[in-house]
Amino acid sequence: MKKIILASSSPRRKEILNKYKLNPIIFEAKIEEKKAYNESPKQVAMALAFEKASWVSNYFNNGEVIIGADTIVVLGDIILGKPKDEEDAFRILSLLNNKEHCVITGVSIIKANTNIKIIDYESTLVRFRHLSDGQIKRYIETKEPMDKAGAYGIQGYGEVLVEKIDGCYSNVVGLPLGKLDYLLNKFFDIKIL
Repeated sequence: MKKIILASSSPRRKEILNKYKLNPIIFEAKIEEKKAYNESPKQVAMALAFEKASWVSNYFNNGEVIIGADTIVVLGDIILGKPKDEEDAFRILSLLNNKEHCVITGVSIIKANTNIKIIDYESTLVRFRHLSDGQIKRYIETKEPMDKAGAYGIQGYGEVLVEKIDGCYSNVVGLPLGKLDYLLNKFFDIKIL
């Protein structure tokens, strides 16, 4: 099997790939996550995923397959990033409270030392339940929201915040497996399952 490099330090993405025995080498991309004001949320997610994969690809040259991903949470046309502190987490979760939002993950796959570069995205709708301020505060006390876009993790305690989802569950976790399997199979002859 081709060597897979994950251009991310996300423990959730690593866990997803390890579950399917892909055992990626973790190589965190050191990029500044900037957003251009004229880009759509999908463009932002894909551009950041490509920047990560491209940056990491400079360190490999034997046909390794580098996977970059970036997950963003969008409410209306507002991109909700990772909270700066607990107060910001409360603000973000209050915005999402009792509303539907979109989780978009940009995915970029690059074969090192070649011109093969793929960029795509997955989008999932998530609806939060109606939550009291107390419920939001208790969730923040778990510390789970602090390193996650949109200030929640559906795979952890944040699962209780969610009323329903429409689309790919693993996308909300941070890596859309169906899309990734399709891209790896079609362009890199790698099958996840």
